[in-house]
Amino acid sequence: MRALADPEGGDPAKCARSRQERTGSRSSGLRPPQPPPRPNPLFRPTTPVAHNCSVRTFGVEEELLIVDPASGEPLALADALLAGFGAADAEAADAGAAEPADTQDPEDPDTDADEAHRGLRTGLSHELKLEQLETQTRPCRSHAELLRQIRRGRTMASDAARSHGARIAALATSPVDSATHTTPDPRYAMMLERFGITAHEQLTCGFHVHTAIESPEEGVVVLDHIRDKLAVLTAISANSPYWRGLATGFESYRTQAWNRWPSSGPSAVFGSLPNYRRVVSRLIDTGVLLDEGMIYFDARLSRNNPTVEVRVADVCLRSEDAALIAVLVRAMVETAVRESAAGVEPASVPTALLRMASWQASNFGLRNDLLDFGTFRPVPAADVVWSLVEYLEPVLAEQGELDLAQAGVAEVLRRGNGATEQRRIASEQSENDGGRPDPAALAAVVRHAVRETMPEAAPASDTKSLPVLTWVRQDWRGADI
Repeated sequence: MRALADPEGGDPAKCARSRQERTGSRSSGLRPPQPPPRPNPLFRPTTPVAHNCSVRTFGVEEELLIVDPASGEPLALADALLAGFGAADAEAADAGAAEPADTQDPEDPDTDADEAHRGLRTGLSHELKLEQLETQTRPCRSHAELLRQIRRGRTMASDAARSHGARIAALATSPVDSATHTTPDPRYAMMLERFGITAHEQLTCGFHVHTAIESPEEGVVVLDHIRDKLAVLTAISANSPYWRGLATGFESYRTQAWNRWPSSGPSAVFGSLPNYRRVVSRLIDTGVLLDEGMIYFDARLSRNNPTVEVRVADVCLRSEDAALIAVLVRAMVETAVRESAAGVEPASVPTALLRMASWQASNFGLRNDLLDFGTFRPVPAADVVWSLVEYLEPVLAEQGELDLAQAGVAEVLRRGNGATEQRRIASEQSENDGGRPDPAALAAVVRHAVRETMPEAAPASDTKSLPVLTWVRQDWRGADI
């Protein structure tokens, strides 16, 4: 059983010093040269990764704001944008049915031909508010494939918005104050009635990572083993320092707004699938939640897919940061399964401490201390992030993703996350000394976000290589929001 104490058996201060002695001080985010990976009992031989036989598939959901390109104000256009895909989607389906089964995207060598033939491609759907859209990638095998899918989804969403004079921005909350409009839907109407201002104000955009599991039982093993490390992902992704015209003092205010839902946040160790099902059933039996779709744990079993869904991240300003977080999540899932197979028990960290770690990550992001996931004492954020990479190193190395993970983390720590960029733009553009940011500065923040949401995107005229976005607004009884 892992304890909360320093894994080396010493006090927390000695733990921090020992980490620096092994790897050098990394508060700057620059990683020193590393020795070859050490043997690890969790590193098991597998079929080469290039054959795609040993790697779990993963995919993501991104929630994006629809904004006015001049004022930065959110625009309630989701219905109009999605309605335009009805005829186009039918034409694409007819064209796809005529393609041979070996059709493959030449720019995407990781595409499975059968998946391409079946139309398992990026999707676009409604969310709670009409000022936002959600994109979904298909299941992917590699970082490169997932990054392409994320960028393609953003491109198609952007093209749809531009056709109505709007833009898409990967912002986890709206910097500009505006009224919000709830998507017309019986389930959402019930949420408004029952949860009042919590639902009314819930214009937040998250980033959810789905990773394939062999069974629900394996999924619960994963949930139990990763729960103590999820706050690090919140810090890396933090992209919501402003809330409806106000500087919040948080790097991820979306986390604070989201955690107003009664079932949100970290969960306890479940121990088994029956216990997980029992907890879910008892929460629903309280009558507080509408249905199982409102089980808003930081990580949960997906109801509709054979995946574990990690839900702690803000939508990332940059698509490369989003793909980085997904790679880290997939490595966490695989590491958890291997730990369990090796007889390692999940850390018995009290849920109250996990809430402290989540709050700290939401408050400070990468600009101050985080709670170390071994000691739950404050440690410089860069050290905690690098500790996560080191913890995942055997799996990342085996999957050929260690170098890209190290490079991605170093880049985020160098330039900062989305919250850092937002505050920098607001400071450069603001005419106020401190206090409430002026509207012009916040509009500039949104314009910057629009530009960074779509770096190196395919031009609007180049649609041949883009996935078809399907209108997948679910029947309200099956919705997960």
